[in-house]
Amino acid sequence: MSFVNIQEVSYTYTSKQPPILNKVTFSIDQGEIVGILGPSGSGKSTLLRLIAGLGTPDRGMISIADQVVVDGQTFVAPEDRGVGMVFQDYALFPHLNVEKNIEFGLHRMSRTERKARLDEMIELVQLQEFRKRYPHELSGGQQQRVALARALAPKPSLLLMDEPFSNLDTELRSSIRDELSAILRKAKMTCLLVTHDYQDVKAICNSEITL
Repeated sequence: MSFVNIQEVSYTYTSKQPPILNKVTFSIDQGEIVGILGPSGSGKSTLLRLIAGLGTPDRGMISIADQVVVDGQTFVAPEDRGVGMVFQDYALFPHLNVEKNIEFGLHRMSRTERKARLDEMIELVQLQEFRKRYPHELSGGQQQRVALARALAPKPSLLLMDEPFSNLDTELRSSIRDELSAILRKAKMTCLLVTHDYQDVKAICNSEITL
């Protein structure tokens, strides 16, 4: 059975507008990295927010790992969906250093578990020399790796990434694509990646969906 199922999902911002998402249906397998393409305003980011639980569809069903997280009768809270998210602007806490940013979502772990997971994540994203630095002391690519480590640290079953390369220049974008692809595969992560650039999908994803 598919790991993520999206069935007939529709969403409208206001009753005076046509649906931004209209009966969207697709499924992805565990460990698959899927790109979501489409022009601005096609509902790509909205779809991620609905999967994460940051909004509720007008109709339709979403399930993750055989659990229905939203339909006409069910709504599972965002923190209980096992979903990690990397936002377009990375959303790092400016007053916290790299370690504290990554540790932010690990409050349910014991101190020993938290330390072990932090070390594992810092090694995964290759930021061993930057543990004590603050976001403003990092490059755009390094900030993105911190955001990725923070999203992966609580061991989500699904990772959602919303335009993760939009703030990077063209040269950096190419190298970061390769880094991200390697990190996601090493972590064996199931991932939905929203982008407007087909080159992102070509470099990272197993398949694509166009809205």
